[in-house]
Amino acid sequence: MTTTAQELFREDAYLRECEATVSNVADGAFYVDRTIFYPLGGGQPGDTGEASWDGGSAMIVDTRYGDGRDIAHIVEQGASLPEVGSIVSLTIDWDRRYRHMRMHTAMHLLGSILRYDVTGGNISTEKSRLDFNMEDTVDKEAVGKALEELVAANHAVSCRWISEAELDANPELVRTMSVQPPRGKGSIRLLEIDGVDLQPCGGTHVSSSSEVGAVRIGKVEKKGRQNRRVNIHLDD
Repeated sequence: MTTTAQELFREDAYLRECEATVSNVADGAFYVDRTIFYPLGGGQPGDTGEASWDGGSAMIVDTRYGDGRDIAHIVEQGASLPEVGSIVSLTIDWDRRYRHMRMHTAMHLLGSILRYDVTGGNISTEKSRLDFNMEDTVDKEAVGKALEELVAANHAVSCRWISEAELDANPELVRTMSVQPPRGKGSIRLLEIDGVDLQPCGGTHVSSSSEVGAVRIGKVEKKGRQNRRVNIHLDD
C-alpha cells in the first residue's frame, strides 16, 4: 500500500536533489514519502533522472501518478529496485526539467496574449503547443513580438493557493475547456505572472519571465473551424 508523497516540486521547482524513504515497490516502480520528481500531468511530461541507495542505483525513465494519486518513479526495464524502508537519493535530469519550466511559463505568456479558451496543450523540450478555441487567424509576427516583450519585461512568477470555494466564486480563472483543476484536497494552486496571468496550474515554472529566454512562434495550424494550434520553440 502506498502513501501520498510530499510534493517538494510544488513549493520549490529548483530543487535538483533530495533524500527520501521508500514506501512501496511495485510493477517496475518505487514510491517514496517525498519527491522532487514531477509526475506527468497538465501537458507537462514526467521527470526523468536517477535514484541511488546503499548497494544499488537505477535510472528513472518516467514519473507518473499511480494508485491513490501517489507518485510512481518508473525505472528502466530490468533495473534493480530499492527495498521498502530504504533511503534513496533522488536526482532529476535538470537540463530537461528546466526546459520544461521555461516552456510551461512561455505557454502562460502566450495564453495571456491570445485571450481565448484553451482546448489543449503539450510541453516538450524542443517544441510546445497550445490549442485555442478561436476562429480568428493568428498574426505570428505580432504575437511573437508581444511574447518577446513579455519575456524581456522580467515579470515575477510565483504560486499561491486558494480554497475550492474561492475558485468556485471566480470561475473566470479557469481557461482550460477540457480539463478542470484537481479537487478533493480543499485547495487549488494558482500560477501568477505578475500583472500578466493568473490561473490554476500544478506545473513547474521559472521564477521570472526573463528566464524563458529566446522563444519564438512556430507553425500555426488550423485544427477545426474553431480551433487554432500555436507552436512555440526555445531558440537555444
